[in-house]
Amino acid sequence: MNNKPTSGRRQRRVHSPEFKAKVALAALREDKTLAELSQQYALHPTQITEWRRQLLEHAADVFGHKPEPTVDLAPLHEKIGRQALELDFLSSALTKAGLLSAAR
Repeated sequence: MNNKPTSGRRQRRVHSPEFKAKVALAALREDKTLAELSQQYALHPTQITEWRRQLLEHAADVFGHKPEPTVDLAPLHEKIGRQALELDFLSSALTKAGLLSAAR
């Protein structure tokens, strides 16, 4: 069985968010050099630097929350009320015309 890839390209690895956070936090601690982290996690130093940058950019999002967009329900309630009146009107008009039985 031939295990060689058909093309000269390596298959792209997909890392979990947990792994990325672990690596980025290790880079922030600065107790190891970028080269040591690169070797330890088998990653390119540029990738580690990018994850570290992303962590720093989005760290404030962890402590702040984005407010939920408020929905104005008044127009919806108005529309429901209007449709209920129309249904009542049509129901009584059809009943009077004999096109709708009174026992629904």
